[in-house]
Amino acid sequence: MARNARSILIAVVLWVVILGSAGAIVRYFILPRHKEKERTTLFSKTGSQESYDHKVTLAADSFSGYYVFRTEAFRERLARQSIQFAVQDDGADYTERMKSLLRGEVQMAVFPINSFIQVGVELGEFPATIIYLVDETTGADAIVADKNLVPDITALNHRKARIVSTPDSPSEFIARVLIASFQLPELPEKEWMVPADGADQVYRKLRGASGKAPAAYALWEPYVSKALQDDDMHVLLDSSKLKGYIVDALVVERSFLVDHYDVVKDVVEAYAQTAYDTRNSLTTSVREDAEFLNEPMSAAEAERLTKGILWKNTLENYAHFGLSTVHHELDKMEDILRKVTDVLAKTGALTSSSLDVSMNSLYFTRILEEMKEEGFHPGRQVNVLSGSGIGSLDEQVRGVQDLQALTTPQWESLVPVGEMRVAPITFGRGTARVNVAGRRELVSLAQMLTSWPDYYLTVTGRVRPGGDEDAALALARSRAEAAVKVLVESGVDADRIRAVALVAEQDTTSSQSVSFFVGQLPF
Repeated sequence: MARNARSILIAVVLWVVILGSAGAIVRYFILPRHKEKERTTLFSKTGSQESYDHKVTLAADSFSGYYVFRTEAFRERLARQSIQFAVQDDGADYTERMKSLLRGEVQMAVFPINSFIQVGVELGEFPATIIYLVDETTGADAIVADKNLVPDITALNHRKARIVSTPDSPSEFIARVLIASFQLPELPEKEWMVPADGADQVYRKLRGASGKAPAAYALWEPYVSKALQDDDMHVLLDSSKLKGYIVDALVVERSFLVDHYDVVKDVVEAYAQTAYDTRNSLTTSVREDAEFLNEPMSAAEAERLTKGILWKNTLENYAHFGLSTVHHELDKMEDILRKVTDVLAKTGALTSSSLDVSMNSLYFTRILEEMKEEGFHPGRQVNVLSGSGIGSLDEQVRGVQDLQALTTPQWESLVPVGEMRVAPITFGRGTARVNVAGRRELVSLAQMLTSWPDYYLTVTGRVRPGGDEDAALALARSRAEAAVKVLVESGVDADRIRAVALVAEQDTTSSQSVSFFVGQLPF
């Protein structure tokens, strides 16, 4: 009997537990879901359908070059295609920007290409691919210095020289381009940069400088103009002298591109159309954008800024992405990626000069290919409405102007800029025959010179003092002329290059060599 009683008690307890558990499941899981379903049904019956089929968020910052993405016209153009577009400002935190793409929190972003490469390498992953070039800086960033302490770039070839700049900014990358391109062996390899938090702090350091050690300051507008109000300050290098380095790109998260290709293409076309519509009112558009961001600027400041930014149009994108057989003067995407990576490697920002991924895996051409095949033009809708026809559309590729030929006095009047960073050119003993290694270096220099289209080049053959100087000078000139010949054969315009020979001031190993100095006409 006792055993039966215990069995009955255990059975009762088990049923109580089972019923209690069932009640808990009903109370905490089934009923809430039922109520949520009822609530959803109620809202669907008393609400309206969503206005947008897709939502796209772009990670960016307040740089004026990105103004098109913040315009109402751009958002409205996408809204008509059922795409809701938003911009998320991350304060130019490029690492966080890439991580947001990696986490799927944003679908698109804009990056300076150097930052895109550097952050991707640091994270060990490129979650996004480049689909369109937005702009190229052509003067808005500059490196300035006291002309008495640093009259030219060569003056930075000093162990105490420093460059004050904001880490990861386009201005800092210009400093890296300078170091990678010019002969500055005495500049400390790792301690060359004095970090600052923004152009305002760089400018304050400039104003508080002691004036003893050679120093340069990497700034952007309007601080460049502020610095130049001091008559002792001058521009060592600005982004107008570079080509294919300070470039901003639109990127898209890879899985979003695969899953929503048509949406991404709609965004690219809407961007191109909006940029085209505002191309003749850039100053006004930039000022309106600054007001929207609560960062107002004067008309003069906006005008200076717009002169320092080249917004890339559709035809130029076709050329950069290798879809045009006409405009060879524009860098192809692979060339831009290669030379940016080379600068980062030479200046210690990357541990290797090569990426773990191929260059062509970092950009995607299909969207632009289809746009070109379909005859897309950003102004077509405008012209259809006006009835003026496609032939009147004025979008064009803005290439590089060839430098004019100089007279001998003009060559002598060139303002020195600096000595190009080139490994020693080797010749056959006692001859002007360029060796294989020397020829390789000259071909590389020719490629580098395409990125410096505004500079003239003087190839200088040097000889040691003493001995038969006339014979030595003749050999030095022959060697300089041989180097010029290889450069011209490699694509350098003959009008921007000349050969000279001189006797070195000191008898050193380097005094019997060929050097490459760039200069520019006086302003």
